[in-house]
Amino acid sequence: MLFRSLISVCLEGAERLKFCANKLCLTCPADHAIYCSEKVGLSYFRTKKMVKHLPYFTLKTPPKTTALLKQEFADFIVKEDLGYEMSGEGEFVAVKIRKTDCNTLFVGEKLAKFAGISDRNMGYAGLKDRHGITEQWFCLQMPGKETPDFSQFHLEGVEILDVTRHNRKIRTGSLQGNTFEILLRGAKESDELNERLNFVAKYGFPNYFTEQRFGRDGHNLTQAIRWAKGEIKVKDRKKRSFYLSAARSEIFNLVVAERIEQNVADQVLRDDIVQLNGSHSWFKVDENEDLVVLQQRLNEQDILLTAPLIGEENLSASAVENQVVLEHQVFQELMKQERMKAARRPLLMQAKDFHWTFVEEGLKLSFYLPAGSYATALVRELVNIKEEE
Repeated sequence: MLFRSLISVCLEGAERLKFCANKLCLTCPADHAIYCSEKVGLSYFRTKKMVKHLPYFTLKTPPKTTALLKQEFADFIVKEDLGYEMSGEGEFVAVKIRKTDCNTLFVGEKLAKFAGISDRNMGYAGLKDRHGITEQWFCLQMPGKETPDFSQFHLEGVEILDVTRHNRKIRTGSLQGNTFEILLRGAKESDELNERLNFVAKYGFPNYFTEQRFGRDGHNLTQAIRWAKGEIKVKDRKKRSFYLSAARSEIFNLVVAERIEQNVADQVLRDDIVQLNGSHSWFKVDENEDLVVLQQRLNEQDILLTAPLIGEENLSASAVENQVVLEHQVFQELMKQERMKAARRPLLMQAKDFHWTFVEEGLKLSFYLPAGSYATALVRELVNIKEEE
């Protein structure tokens, strides 16, 4: 349930979280993350438990099994799928790498330096987890120049898999999806866990944005609020992008959470905005649409329910969504100022090629997700994660 006007003091560990009265606050369901619109500075706290406290779709209850995630780098393997092949010619040098315990941006900067170009002329499709083994492409704009000899490139944790040329820049977001291979250490087979696995395979999981979207300890979201309230100015373009993304992601998560709380996450509502599966086309469920027919199409996964990525002009949608967006207007002027275009994102996500096996070490998962969906959002529906022993 969304908290509106609330006076309380909540102690979580040693942290005191204060809620304001008669002011508009934004609070994650069952979480203690607050946007406070008080005139006297920012009153906002966010913990790493933020996403853990969002409601569960699977069996409507938290998992009973606990497991370790990313205890070893090989426990979390990601292979990028751009959705297209390199052309073999062009002004861009394309380099496919496998990295272990390395930051994507750091690797890209080192590749650019090795090639003797500015890192502004380097590109990649998406940031990949540092704490794992990941494969992805980088491009280096080098018109009229020879392809460097990358056998001489040495960086701890990085292996060059392929080098070719391409005729277009690899831009952020220009990927089809990712294949994941994950080991959940210590997860033991049980009826409850098998039930969860089968549920996720059949019905999908909440398409939540997870912790990495919000920065360390929610820093990006905190800064977005301060920016929206005029407390800071943000000149750095990348920071602006990170902060805007965090703000939009939070509103999306709140809408998804509210629908789960109201048991309508898999139900077509009047004025919902639904997406044709496999496309970016959508339509509104107005009074001319037959809810029974659309519910059948949803059950057959011909259409998908969506939630908003807010922008300067937001579509009116279902009453549930409208209420959440209305109650959290702190970012609206910022969206107009930055001329952000509103978009839609599937509320639930179905993993493709979802397979699992119980082994001596735990539970092995393999699956494919489209770009923008998070493997950790799927994992949290199955087990409680503790990141280290």
